[in-house]
Amino acid sequence: MSLKDIDVSYDKKKQILKGLSLDVEKGELVSLLGPSGCGKSTTLRVVAGFIDPQGGSFLLDGEDMTKVPVHKRNFGLVFQSYALFPHLSVYDNVAFGLRTRKMDKEQIDKKVKDILEVCGLSDLANRFPRQMSGGQRQRVAMGRAIVRSPKVFLMDEPLSNLDAKLRVQMRVEISKLHKRLQTTIIYVTHDQTEAMTLGTRIVVLKDGIIQQVDTPQNLYNTPNNIFVAGFIGSPQMNLIDATVAQEGSQAVLKMSEEVVIKLPAEKSKKLIDEGYVGKTVVVGIRPEDVKDDPEFIAAHQDTKFKSTIRVYELLGAEVNLHYEIGDVTCTAKVNPRTTARPGDEVEFAMDVARLHVFDKETEMVITH
Repeated sequence: MSLKDIDVSYDKKKQILKGLSLDVEKGELVSLLGPSGCGKSTTLRVVAGFIDPQGGSFLLDGEDMTKVPVHKRNFGLVFQSYALFPHLSVYDNVAFGLRTRKMDKEQIDKKVKDILEVCGLSDLANRFPRQMSGGQRQRVAMGRAIVRSPKVFLMDEPLSNLDAKLRVQMRVEISKLHKRLQTTIIYVTHDQTEAMTLGTRIVVLKDGIIQQVDTPQNLYNTPNNIFVAGFIGSPQMNLIDATVAQEGSQAVLKMSEEVVIKLPAEKSKKLIDEGYVGKTVVVGIRPEDVKDDPEFIAAHQDTKFKSTIRVYELLGAEVNLHYEIGDVTCTAKVNPRTTARPGDEVEFAMDVARLHVFDKETEMVITH
């Protein structure tokens, strides 16, 4: 599947998609991730055929599908609203699309029973939507899409109506289905956890422009720019302005009067060679790469600093400590055995190997 230079504008003033290009391999589960209004659902609707782009083309298996109507695209659609027929049983809802194609009754029965088994709905075949939970209804909607054996599944925030526990269960179900069916899935979500756990690759969108396309691990470890760095990860990456100075061959980042960090050779060379000495950059450090335990601090003497704890959040297996660097509120994800509490001045250290530096003007990464 290939989207080439797709342009979409609803009112001919504000462009929703701006020259969007994306290639999807057969059998991939690609998550479209971004905040509301970034263009992810619009991208899905272009693929589905609900929207004709003003520019660009959409190819499937090398064939131009840009002007092919929705009903001829053979895609399975699953939306946020289940869109089930309330007067039909689970069996009849799943069978509906096959009956409209005038398929043989015995063939329909076999296919529907197989899909109900795959979706864990065999015992609910005679129930009506009103007699089912949200998760069960969403599985019926997925079964109805799967039964047609489509080339591609298009899922537009299918889990956002479910409670937290059910979302986790349904993520597992979707992942199992993908492994079993080996079908291409385009999955739209604003929930980064869904994108990270489901996606073979993630497409991060902002204002109709792709910011980065990569595996979940690479997006997390090596973000291209400040937007991706701040959007991926929870709690989000700490982003702090810092002035670059030079001490011999080492670059030094001054984040505040109290917090001055020396960079290792490779990162130092990059900043010095590219002329950042004396300039302001943006430093990114993930909460789990800031620690308060003595062993960690002893191993990271060049990056230790002190700060007062403002907020303490116990999350069971970990604790989030909120502190300040200058006027920026930051987070450290630490061991729950920490003795730090609000009002305490605590010594921290950063894992400088995991530190990111971004250009303040372009917002692009300088060094990871």
